[in-house]
Amino acid sequence: MAHAVMATAAGSVLASGDGGFEAPKFSVFSPEPFLFKGTPFEINQIVFVRLVATLAFVVVFTLYAKRARLVPGRAQGVVESMLEFSKRQVGEEILGERAKPYQPLLATVFLGLLFMNITGVIPGLQIASTSIVGMPLVYALVAYVGFIYAGIKANGFGRFFKEQLFPPGVPKPIYILMTPIELLSTFVIRPVTLTIRLLANMISGHLLLLLCFVGTHYLYLSLSGGLGISLGSLTLLAGIVFTLFEAFVAALQAYIFTLLTAVYIDSSVRMH
Repeated sequence: MAHAVMATAAGSVLASGDGGFEAPKFSVFSPEPFLFKGTPFEINQIVFVRLVATLAFVVVFTLYAKRARLVPGRAQGVVESMLEFSKRQVGEEILGERAKPYQPLLATVFLGLLFMNITGVIPGLQIASTSIVGMPLVYALVAYVGFIYAGIKANGFGRFFKEQLFPPGVPKPIYILMTPIELLSTFVIRPVTLTIRLLANMISGHLLLLLCFVGTHYLYLSLSGGLGISLGSLTLLAGIVFTLFEAFVAALQAYIFTLLTAVYIDSSVRMH
């Protein structure tokens, strides 16, 4: 896996004519389209990776739904453990008895983001589907609509917005300051912070992996003797370690995003 990552990274980033080291740049997140260029349907590497992740998600859970057995096999056990984790550690942990109506949404967000994030460490794909702003924003809007819908459904349209913007027990003159703050923090900052948190983690992780593997390529090919081999082996080892760490971060960010979605739903349902 590490050699595949190193080869692709080196080919896309190490492109200086004099063979000197060129550090990874943000341009890796805006690759050239290779299909349908110049049309609204053009496909570049990131769009392709998103399509692959979506297809994998659909295939895995379609097969799970069709072939589920009373005594699960290994593959079914893995899928059920992920669903159970979302149900117990996110839904029931945060929402308690009120979790049941929102479990499908939370499971979809968690598993969808897991599939989108994990592509960053899969050979041949090697970039997270959430490493440009579009996909994190889509999931943030899903969470946004989810917690507003939950609040309106549980408390009614008028009461929900009234208590979100005008918390009870506060002297009325304070509302002049508090209401704009509540409006920004609840209905603007929440989706923005969800988007930025996920995006920043995926970008930083990918750049770190690129730096390790491109550095390895440069050291092996450009420095002669034992020094190049020693330093190149060190950066290769660091790249392998960071690849494993990035897989952990991919799962962690999916969990944190889903956890915050559940927290926002809980705050909407459980009024002041």
